[in-house]
Amino acid sequence: MGIRVRSFAPDFTRFEVQLRARWYNRNLFGTHFGGCLYAMSDPFYVFVVAMNFGDGYIVWDKSAAIDFLKPARGTITGIFEISHEQLENMKAEVDAHGKRSFYLETDLMDEAGVAVAHVRKEVYVRRKSY
Repeated sequence: MGIRVRSFAPDFTRFEVQLRARWYNRNLFGTHFGGCLYAMSDPFYVFVVAMNFGDGYIVWDKSAAIDFLKPARGTITGIFEISHEQLENMKAEVDAHGKRSFYLETDLMDEAGVAVAHVRKEVYVRRKSY
């Protein structure tokens, strides 16, 4: 699809992902195919949580939504980041309740810094011992 990870934090709390316009990821109207926009955002929040919580937890996508705000052209960038503080709060909630769902959101931006899509992911986390 032409999706690539441009950069990531060594502690796996942040990923910057790009989608460049190519003939194989364009739709009938010459803009990015919506499925490619979603695919560029699919795994990263689950990956951030799983890498930072460790082996004692089950982490998976529960639901996802994408709102297409305007036609996407050129190179599209998505930044998927969860701060250490937010991760600590999430882990404390899971430890207190055994399981929990979290809603994480970001915008996909074009080269001018204009949002072309808004992504919302629901990430489910459960302690293995729950």
